[in-house]
Amino acid sequence: MKLGNAALLAIALFVLGLTNGIQADVKLPAVIDSHMVIQRGMPVQIWGWADAGESVTVTIDENSAKATANKDGRWSVKLPAMDSVDKAHSMTVAGKNTIELEDILVGEVWVGSGQSNMEWRLSSTNTAKEDIAAANHPKIRLFHVPKVQTTEPAKDVKADWNVCTPASVPNFSAVLYHFGKELQQKLNVPIGLINSSWGGSPIEPWTVANGKNARMYNGMIAPLQPFAIQGAIWYQGETNVLQKNGLGYYDRMESLISGWRKTWGHELPFYFVQIAPWSGRYEPGQLPALWEAQVASLKIPKTGMAVTTDLVDNISDIHPRNKFDVGKRLAAWALAKTYGKKDVVYSGPLYKSMKADGDRIRLQFAHAVGLKTRDDKPLSEFQIAGADGKFVDATAEIDGDDVVVSAAGVKAPQHVRFGWHKLANPNLINGAGLPASPFQTDKWRGGTGE
Repeated sequence: MKLGNAALLAIALFVLGLTNGIQADVKLPAVIDSHMVIQRGMPVQIWGWADAGESVTVTIDENSAKATANKDGRWSVKLPAMDSVDKAHSMTVAGKNTIELEDILVGEVWVGSGQSNMEWRLSSTNTAKEDIAAANHPKIRLFHVPKVQTTEPAKDVKADWNVCTPASVPNFSAVLYHFGKELQQKLNVPIGLINSSWGGSPIEPWTVANGKNARMYNGMIAPLQPFAIQGAIWYQGETNVLQKNGLGYYDRMESLISGWRKTWGHELPFYFVQIAPWSGRYEPGQLPALWEAQVASLKIPKTGMAVTTDLVDNISDIHPRNKFDVGKRLAAWALAKTYGKKDVVYSGPLYKSMKADGDRIRLQFAHAVGLKTRDDKPLSEFQIAGADGKFVDATAEIDGDDVVVSAAGVKAPQHVRFGWHKLANPNLINGAGLPASPFQTDKWRGGTGE
């Protein structure tokens, strides 16, 4: 059958209408979806895409806001900050089509990032069986960002929010899960956890300032913004030890943190893990130098550091399997510093200063209440040196909140070092059972996080 011109025109208009309808569909980024957690106490920014010039209305409960998509099709609205209440919320996004989101909670949102020790899944930890079986936490929500690298900031990721259950948690970041679980239990509010990590990655591709070379930031962090978050936790550095960055890692940390804070629009808390000892391919002195850079990073405002020298179950494995204590120690910093819990001891002893006293050196520490040894044995891994710079094993004794160090044959000691090698397993802890960080006293750059 031959169609006339009028019929052909009608078909063309119908097909054009279908095409325009497809183009007109309002779309949201993956991070804005059912089951998500909205950060409490911060303006709620919702964004997405539609046809240029299309009007979009976003409604959460009784609050509503309207925006018009710009020439690139992007739109964004801000709704008033919300408090955490014991109920789920719904959201409607309406343009030429309507999106309905359900089971939205309001609470605290944290991003976890870094390399393999942050990526390390719960199912591969030393307490996996019992942790997974007990992981029914309806107020904890999980968002796992897949590995993507891009030369320009990506618009979106392919991921979903999931309620934390024994089925959804096994492949999720163990450190981030334990961190979030501790916060949920102590704060009694919903917790949203966003894992964006990549095994083996150095710090540089996560750093905004590196532009096109910030391929992991572009592909795995930028698409999350401006979704409101409370803060970030970070477990990374092993690759930068292998790159022999040493003390230069401090500058990289400062650039990473300042870049994320600028692009997220607030001075977000940033808590990180001091990487663990390892007998592998680290060149002599490189791991201690990076440790010092990490302790120096405590001078950056709103940062904190979890020490892990006591959590190594196999010195030849770069991946300690105890992620429970790592997450709990990071959470202690957040509870104390971000949430103002005054009764939380958040750090082990951190070196502050020294004073030579004849044949001895007296060391002062922050976070030193109740100094003792982890194993009830004499203090270990202290060394002392005189003017010749040659370090020898030292005798160290606890004197209140100080440690006094000496060694036979060293008459005018000048410097001390503690756990200053890649196999470190020292036994100095404080009354809360948290370990002291390795240090050396010669032009020490470290902070104390007080």
